[in-house]
Amino acid sequence: MALMTKQSRAAIDWPGENHRAETSTIAPFASLLLADYGASVLRIDRPHPSAYSSFSPPPTTDLLTRHKSSIAVNLKSPGGVALLKSILYNVDVLLDPFRPGVLESLSLSPDHLLESNPRLIVARLTGFRRHGPYSSMAGHDINYLAVSGILSQLGRADGLPYPPANILADFAGGGLMCAFGILLALFERAKSGKGQIVENSMVDGVSYLGSMMRYARKSPLWDHPRGQNFLDGGCPWYDVYECKDGRYMAVGALEPQFFRKLVDGLGLDPEKLLARQENRASWPDVRELFRQRFRERTRREWEDVFDSSDACCTPVMGQQELEDADYEQKLPVHLTGSPGLPIQAQEAWVSTGLIPGAGGVETLNEWFGWNHGRDFKIVEGGLVKPHASKL
Repeated sequence: MALMTKQSRAAIDWPGENHRAETSTIAPFASLLLADYGASVLRIDRPHPSAYSSFSPPPTTDLLTRHKSSIAVNLKSPGGVALLKSILYNVDVLLDPFRPGVLESLSLSPDHLLESNPRLIVARLTGFRRHGPYSSMAGHDINYLAVSGILSQLGRADGLPYPPANILADFAGGGLMCAFGILLALFERAKSGKGQIVENSMVDGVSYLGSMMRYARKSPLWDHPRGQNFLDGGCPWYDVYECKDGRYMAVGALEPQFFRKLVDGLGLDPEKLLARQENRASWPDVRELFRQRFRERTRREWEDVFDSSDACCTPVMGQQELEDADYEQKLPVHLTGSPGLPIQAQEAWVSTGLIPGAGGVETLNEWFGWNHGRDFKIVEGGLVKPHASKL
């Protein structure tokens, strides 16, 4: 779960390692986007016996913790729920990563929260649609891709449909779309003064991302079976080729002027090959020609050929290779008037995670002026509200 305070300065992140969460890596990505651009993000963790002691518990499995703090709260106790409600009545955004019905079972129904805090934005992130044939089922990125129709268009012609890790549904259709929905709600609140519920399912998010793929099925761009089209590995000048040293070059020379540059660089006859561009029957022969030619040189040698060229031919860089070269990781968007927080060199390649309870007490003091003993106490490794009535 993620929270955000006044003037859109803070968000509450609830990674959902308990209570039947299905988006435990995705809500943290949405809140990371907010945190990287200045939001104060507070993650809600389950209690741990060592939390708030001299023997700190280990970090959770959540790796997307940059610029965040944490409090451990026992949501099975009346005091823990009461404390969380007190926080939610005074913040800007709540990220809910749980499957349908979990917030309600904790007496944290979004409708009731909005009654107490009309400016609150409750971002509800699910995998499947909240209402529908899969709503009660667990799932992961591959399942959301599957029922959205997008997975059926991914993969080689001679193989099974193949998902590109969990980037599409989880992070693009889920976390990124959720952050976008939060920004839309904040923009509307600036005009109306009212918060609202933001519903985001990864099925709908990735289906929207695939709009062009869906429409292209009725055009020459994508009107053939999977793996036989221009952008899905069917076209030989939009593919990856192995070099002499076992490394790879990526080719994306779709337009004729770029194709000519590619063929020139490969040392082939451009006029002869340009005439075959629109003839799909010739694609296997062209692919084999390219395959053989790329195998004649190392990747470094092909880089020397195509660097500064408009051939749309680039090396496939490995993550370790980039790390060893001190490649600078940057935020996705640069704002000239209100730039985000730069990614420091020590944060670019390694995440140290976030320990339950780390920095959260200080965040509560900064947000609300709360202090231990007066406004909350620690019981069995979790924060609770003093003198909370039983629910």
